[in-house]
Amino acid sequence: MIKQIMPLSLIVALRFFGLFIVLPVLSIYALDMKGATPFLAGLVVGGYALTQAAFQVPFGMMSDKFGRKQVLLFGLLIFIAGSVIAAISDDIYMLLIGRFLQGAGAIGSVVSAMIADLVKEEERAHAMAIMGGTIAMSFAAAMIIAPIVGGHWGIDKLFWLTAILSVMAIGVLFTAVPKPPHIVHTYSEEESKFFEVFKDRALTRMYITFLFHSSIMTMAFFIIPVVMTHPITEGGFGWEKAELWKVYFPAMIFGFIAMAPAAIFGEKYGKGKEIFMISVAVIFLGFIAMGFATTPWVFILGVVLFFIGFNMFEPLLQSFVAKFAKVHQKGAALGVANTFAYTGIFIGGLLAGWIMQHYDRATLAIVVAVISVLWFIWVATMPSPNNRGNVYLPLDIFDRDKVHALTEHDAIVESYVNETENIAVVKYDKDLIDEDEVRGMLS
Repeated sequence: MIKQIMPLSLIVALRFFGLFIVLPVLSIYALDMKGATPFLAGLVVGGYALTQAAFQVPFGMMSDKFGRKQVLLFGLLIFIAGSVIAAISDDIYMLLIGRFLQGAGAIGSVVSAMIADLVKEEERAHAMAIMGGTIAMSFAAAMIIAPIVGGHWGIDKLFWLTAILSVMAIGVLFTAVPKPPHIVHTYSEEESKFFEVFKDRALTRMYITFLFHSSIMTMAFFIIPVVMTHPITEGGFGWEKAELWKVYFPAMIFGFIAMAPAAIFGEKYGKGKEIFMISVAVIFLGFIAMGFATTPWVFILGVVLFFIGFNMFEPLLQSFVAKFAKVHQKGAALGVANTFAYTGIFIGGLLAGWIMQHYDRATLAIVVAVISVLWFIWVATMPSPNNRGNVYLPLDIFDRDKVHALTEHDAIVESYVNETENIAVVKYDKDLIDEDEVRGMLS
């Protein structure tokens, strides 16, 4: 599995590194450009989330129809074009175009769908955890490298570095990423239409969970540096910006450690819904600590709790969407999920900014606490993705026509054929039938 997943994880890490590396210094750079205003500078920083949200679904659907690798190449080329335009821009509007183009190369859902193609469901959370770990490492590296490169050689060099790394990602795509298996299914053209991905109530619940998850993440990243660096007289703790690593480093370490048990209990022991509920509760406690802390150490404890709760979701979110989605709609479903996520980033930033401008961090914490209670109820009432199992049937033993006929049974969710590995895959409801009964139906 590692051989299949690491190249894809590297591609995602290189791309996210390119987005992360400009964040610590981009607002300063944008404000110095011709025609800049604080609003436009803010749009430069967060505007890529809008185009990410807009293009996740089209890219996911195109990958279902035309193939994952081809769409990955297209997205990386768009991202490179945006990076080059941002690097050579001499006014704020040209920089905005570059940033919007960077976001338009929305390949996140395509990579997740490709991992779902290559890895069995039983191993998928582990695979998603590996991808999440590489993204976390790229974030940490970007936070360190950005001030050094930007300070010594200019911030435009960061965009050039991003373009070069994306060219390297294309090389990885065509030299190390395995070819996805050839899947054959019996879904009609009507069943393959986009709106079908909204008919499954379990999928819809996952989309809203993505929205909650990303919006609260943005609120956290808004409040943490503001509170830690603002003067004590303004309700902050008066730390220097250079000291913020003391906040993020322990939080990232504990958050990273939390991913492994979440993946194990969520997938191996079938406790995914319970892990989600625990995660929401920990996020609730983290924001209460951040909102009402009177010392920096209590605030940092809140940040650590937030990162633990947030990261416990990471290895399971994409995996569960891929589990609920039918084989012919994984790219589209993951695209919708990521669209909700990037929409949440945008909404969370706006909401956090408005609350902090008009009220205070305690009010923000109360708002997040209310959202968390609603989120907890939402998760608690969703169906468990672990009640669906898979049977893998060698086609040299089992007849494919009989396999396809199984879908007429109420307990069978779907069936399809992996031509590359010459196996049929039958997904069934564990509450209604077990694996031996599925095999018995084919005898």
